Amino acid sequence: MTDVDELAPKPATEHTARVNAEALRSLPLADRRDYDDAQRGFVATLDDPVILNAAGRPIHDVTDHDFIAESEDAPDTVHPSLWRHARVNRYHGLFEVVPGVYQVRGLDLANVTIVESDSGIIVIDPLSFTETARTALELYRKHRGDRPVKALIYTHSHADHYGGSRVVVEGQDGVTVIAPEGFLYEAAAENVYAGNADIRRSFYMYGTLVPPGPRGQINAGLANSLAVGGSSTLVPPTDLITTTGERRVVDGVEMVFQMAPGTEAPAEFLIHFPGLRMLAAAEDVNHLMHNLLTLRGAQVRDAATWWKTLNETLQLFGDRMDVIVGQHGWPRWGNADIREYVENQRDLYKFIHDEVLRLTNHGYTMVEIAEQLTLPPGLDEQWYSHGYYGSLNHNAKAVYQRYLGWYDSHPAHLHALPPEEAGARYTEFMGGPDAVVEKARVSFDAGDYRWVAEVLTHVVFSHPDHREAALLQADALEQLGYQSENGTWRNEYLAAALELRHGVRDLGSVELATPDVFAAMTPEMIFDYAGIKLNGPAVSTVDATIGWTITDAPDGPANYLLELRNGVLIYTAGAPLDAVDARASSTKAKLAEALFGRHGLPSPDDGIDVEGDRATLEQLFSSLDDFPLWFTIVQP
Repeated sequence: MTDVDELAPKPATEHTARVNAEALRSLPLADRRDYDDAQRGFVATLDDPVILNAAGRPIHDVTDHDFIAESEDAPDTVHPSLWRHARVNRYHGLFEVVPGVYQVRGLDLANVTIVESDSGIIVIDPLSFTETARTALELYRKHRGDRPVKALIYTHSHADHYGGSRVVVEGQDGVTVIAPEGFLYEAAAENVYAGNADIRRSFYMYGTLVPPGPRGQINAGLANSLAVGGSSTLVPPTDLITTTGERRVVDGVEMVFQMAPGTEAPAEFLIHFPGLRMLAAAEDVNHLMHNLLTLRGAQVRDAATWWKTLNETLQLFGDRMDVIVGQHGWPRWGNADIREYVENQRDLYKFIHDEVLRLTNHGYTMVEIAEQLTLPPGLDEQWYSHGYYGSLNHNAKAVYQRYLGWYDSHPAHLHALPPEEAGARYTEFMGGPDAVVEKARVSFDAGDYRWVAEVLTHVVFSHPDHREAALLQADALEQLGYQSENGTWRNEYLAAALELRHGVRDLGSVELATPDVFAAMTPEMIFDYAGIKLNGPAVSTVDATIGWTITDAPDGPANYLLELRNGVLIYTAGAPLDAVDARASSTKAKLAEALFGRHGLPSPDDGIDVEGDRATLEQLFSSLDDFPLWFTIVQP
């Protein structure tokens, strides 16, 4: 039986302590600007630090990282740069940015920004959940009064920027909801199509299951931690911005929009407030290097579009910004400083883009480029260029992937063996699992943790019951986490170590898409997701047709011809339905509920009317896969 102490987080080894001590010497710790800015304008924080969901379960405790405040000196289990970043990120509550502009920070991964108008407020990005959004608004109103909401603005299509939306508009009349073009499609697609895998991977990226502490979760990059387990909503936009330079005046507040699609999100914009000389930079300007490919998984972002957008920002608003607010982190003040800040963030993404392609055209592969790339001194000396969320290493790989894909042109990598098969062969070549572990332990003692993690993967995947291999790999990954400046890399390493030691814990389901998200999806998107869930091999020989009528389409009932053939589900809008094998009709919401909420064909009592061959419909519904959330990652 495994000793309990063997499963506990370990201290830093002498090698890790030395790596972190050496890193400390290279850091510009005398620069205290961020500490001052992060606290500037503080008004108040929560009386009760724990935010609960409707079931009474905690979803966030704003004091769970208070241990970071105890010492300015990083423990040897934390990279000193990451420790400093977490200390700057620890401030939470309501802050005055400038008179009439407030932010609530530290209640969730993102910030909510509130701009006071002539007779009410404009709310920008209502956090991830109804619970955190409600708490933020209550904190604001406690200190600024109960002003009506005149507009709700989504800067982009990520869930931590819209999930609390229904709380903002409930009980309010005539709220304008402003978003960038493409917002609804991108918000729904990202949370549904690959949502199950995204959520599972996000538990690694954010260290959600790793307890906070010097040997545990320290930071999530954009904030120290995020809320988990709340209720997410999505209020559809009433006003879409489509073109840079569009203006809106809401209750006396003028706003000028700059479109930024394909930068940090597929649908995104920045907002300039001329009367306030303020730029709301969404998530395109940050106090860190952002992700070009987020570790949880998403579309690869375009570094070229990103730098060009920030260059346009400077041309449009460069001499008209006295304050810049982001939807993560803290503001900056002063025109000259803001210009330099935006210029350097622009240069950061252009440098990564251009250098990766320069080295690519010299014949270097993705991994080779990532290993040799370093920032120029003018960028590296700025805290906001450091890789706390994105990293230079994995962003370089993202640029390579965007242009050339996963294949490095070496034929040995073209059709590589899967991990279990490759692992068995590697392990046999190296003398068997016990011999590999023995050699790996020597490498561990020498501080060669990257190699230990790599070589033991072959043992873990070929001999999943070899407990000694799993525990030694966990120890190696843990030390790599302790050495990581990047908060999400640390979380990845420590989450993997946790699961190697304790196994995957099934903590129940996480709602992939709420009714609001399904309501935002078009029928075509719903049928797309049905095709993703369809077990193609199970119906590869089936040839059937189904007519489906959406009864509540905006322009009247809409017909869709569904063809089940060659293991795929084809849909065609407006096609004749005269000769189909079966017909069904329902509202769009009932279609989504039927396809994704149950197995087997629902009845008219469920809002689905069926005519014709019910067996055809039964076959479709019974062939839709369930996606298990708690699949294994570091074990077979």
